[in-house]
Amino acid sequence: MSALQQFIEREIPKVNAALYALLDQSTMPASLKESMHYSIEAGGKRVRPLLVLAVLEDALEADERVEDRYAVAAAIELIHTYSLIHDDLPAMDDDDYRRGKLTNHKKFGEAMAILAGDAMQAMAFQSIAEAHSIPADIRIELVQLLAKASGADGMVGGQVLDLEGETRQLSLEELEHVHIHKTGALLTYSIEAGAILSRMCEHERSELKRYARHIGLAFQIKDDILDVTSTTEQLGKPANSDEASEKSTYPAILGLEQSEKQMQAHYEQAIDAIAFFQEDSYLHQFAHYIVARDL
Repeated sequence: MSALQQFIEREIPKVNAALYALLDQSTMPASLKESMHYSIEAGGKRVRPLLVLAVLEDALEADERVEDRYAVAAAIELIHTYSLIHDDLPAMDDDDYRRGKLTNHKKFGEAMAILAGDAMQAMAFQSIAEAHSIPADIRIELVQLLAKASGADGMVGGQVLDLEGETRQLSLEELEHVHIHKTGALLTYSIEAGAILSRMCEHERSELKRYARHIGLAFQIKDDILDVTSTTEQLGKPANSDEASEKSTYPAILGLEQSEKQMQAHYEQAIDAIAFFQEDSYLHQFAHYIVARDL
């Protein structure tokens, strides 16, 4: 088992424990909690929270790591999960399955799915605000940056650009602009949150943001490639769904071979940005995992 796999298997249960603790300490209606649990338990790879923790592992000694780091990691996963619930709704992508299971609105109805997503978004900011081992000024910065990354200037803005682009074929530059916001903003925040918690210098923070930008684009290109090359069983959702809905994707614009080359170029740029870390760092290993994965 690789060092990265050991790290993932060690850290995912801790992220999950933080997520379940947030839900279980709430006095919310049981039906809402069931809906939220359903999507949180849907088998996600937890890439975004793991990236926060990977930066901390690479940058700090074990006794320096922040006690409430899992509260920040859980907050990012809540934002990501809420966005998937809303993405799957009939007014958005209209998907019936997510990770091989019925989507939230198919299981609990549209109204409950919308409210579960709304609750996850609010709970994410609560999680960071209540992480009292983190100094107040750092919590404020983390909350402010998460609001920007997940809102109109980030993920939601990217979703709007994606919707508006469905009626026409986007150029490569337009497609990258969509994904820098829709997918990349939250991935970049995950890396930057780790840098903030590690109290890294401005130069290192800037380089980590460059890493995140390129690895975010590589991540999206890989997703587009997998949509074309994988089966429905492998993906846990209908294969070729992007082509069926005539969405602009990297393979649609560049073809598979050029998409692979574009992904590799972003991977190499990401690796160049973290030259100040050792070559066996978790961020190096994550970059390779993102482009080599088969689901």
